[in-house]
Amino acid sequence: MSKWLRFAALALLPALGVGCQNLSPALGLTPTAPSGANPVTDQNPAWLGLPPKDYGRVFEAALEVLGDYGFEIADANRYSGHIDVVPRVAPGLGLFFKPGSPEIYERFLSTTQTYRHRVTVKIQTADPQPADHGGYFIEFIVRKELEDLPRPVRSTVGGAVFRTENTVERQPEVIDATVFDPAWINRGRDKAFEQELIKRFKSALRPV
Repeated sequence: MSKWLRFAALALLPALGVGCQNLSPALGLTPTAPSGANPVTDQNPAWLGLPPKDYGRVFEAALEVLGDYGFEIADANRYSGHIDVVPRVAPGLGLFFKPGSPEIYERFLSTTQTYRHRVTVKIQTADPQPADHGGYFIEFIVRKELEDLPRPVRSTVGGAVFRTENTVERQPEVIDATVFDPAWINRGRDKAFEQELIKRFKSALRPV
């Protein structure tokens, strides 16, 4: 019996090593799992004391962070400092290792219902006078949207046909929308996800 216990303990060592490793953004790793709410709350918008020559680095770091979390860029304007992403369905507990909200509660909501995240990034100069020392304000806005489905697609509830009736004449071509665009209900902002993005963004700006 003790032999099997030792064998099981050795088999679990790799899993324990993976679970205990540091997945902090400082390591440059792609975020993979929700680690709980960050106890340190950063300001949002966050102030960056960088000169104008570093604006390109700030903008590229924001794009890099959004890419790490699997967001597709819908619009990015360097002149206005505005970035919008294509809304992405929020992963639930079944997709535990897919990057998303760090809050377990938000993951649970995304498991029971369909949520998506819509992220907007705004970069503005803190003070144009003097231009070399004003720095920048960067704001991450993460909106939660709930899918509104009064009746699921292809639902057969209420559409039963009894055998006593004549055969239903069906159309030779069934028109089915290739892109289903339902209504989405705004459910506020995901503050924990915003903090996670800010933390990741600041780590991306650190010198290598």
